[in-house]
Amino acid sequence: MAKILVTGGAGYIGSHTVVELFNAGYEVIVVDDFSNSEPKILDQIEKICGKRPAFVELDLCDENKVNEFAKQHKDIDGIIHFAAFKAVGESVQNPLKYYRNNFFSLINIITAFNSSVKLVFSSSCTVYGQPDVLPVTESAPVKKAESPYGNTKQIAEEILAETCAVNQDLKVIALRYFNPVGAHESALIGELPIGVPQNLIPFITQSAIGKRGPITVFGSDYNTPDGSAIRDYIHVVDLAKAHVAAIKRLETGSGNNYEVFNIGTGKGSSVLEIINAFETSTGEKLNYTIGARRDGDVEQTFGDVTLSNQTLGWTAELDLKEMMSSAWNWEKYLKANPF
Repeated sequence: MAKILVTGGAGYIGSHTVVELFNAGYEVIVVDDFSNSEPKILDQIEKICGKRPAFVELDLCDENKVNEFAKQHKDIDGIIHFAAFKAVGESVQNPLKYYRNNFFSLINIITAFNSSVKLVFSSSCTVYGQPDVLPVTESAPVKKAESPYGNTKQIAEEILAETCAVNQDLKVIALRYFNPVGAHESALIGELPIGVPQNLIPFITQSAIGKRGPITVFGSDYNTPDGSAIRDYIHVVDLAKAHVAAIKRLETGSGNNYEVFNIGTGKGSSVLEIINAFETSTGEKLNYTIGARRDGDVEQTFGDVTLSNQTLGWTAELDLKEMMSSAWNWEKYLKANPF
């Protein structure tokens, strides 16, 4: 049974990926420092799967501790690297926090495992900036980042590509995913933002349940059908399954030792369409206002997912209705079972 290290495995996408790895028959070890997650998530994973991942609390920016961890865990067969800060707005306000955390953690992991490892890297569609052509393909030019967060993903990809170019033992798949939303069907795990949510869906669910005030739609004058920004929203469970597909591809040794794939649904939805989808799926009426555009946001982006469909053998299966209803069920669970 192959053992997979999941960094940031107590986080939103990480926890769902741990579940899917268990479902696929892998052994899992999680590393997290709980800077943006909760220890209780490990209990929730155990409730879903009937087993608990091995766990080490570790700050991946601590080079000595990461090296020690690698020496003690030489039986790791692959790594899925989620551990990174991810809020666009916060990165604009505090860029050094993002550069330090997102680069040091990645470099320390690669170095500690002697650059000879199968690694799935959590990248982002932010590397495309505002694409010239939609849907955006993996061959589209990487444009100047709209935020320090986006820049960390661009540079991290460059670090990995350049290291792979001189080290054939390092095998990497970078998954450029679009906007993950929703929660596990059990409603035992989901997005758990600290403080005021930076992302649309958790703000919607918190507003609907009375934890937040009205939703602000940032921008109504974009060049889109209804004036609000457009994103490719993907169910987090579909996204988690894409990481399992990437690990399986790395295990086969097929393809180049550095590959990039878009992970999304292949179609975009506007903010106002999402609000309508939530109301339709849940029967809950939302209160929202129109505000100014937000720094760091692009007008619209959605991906061409032909390559991931054909090469990884993966396809997004869950629709907007399931994204919205599962996110709402998770919010209701949190109200009844606060963390």
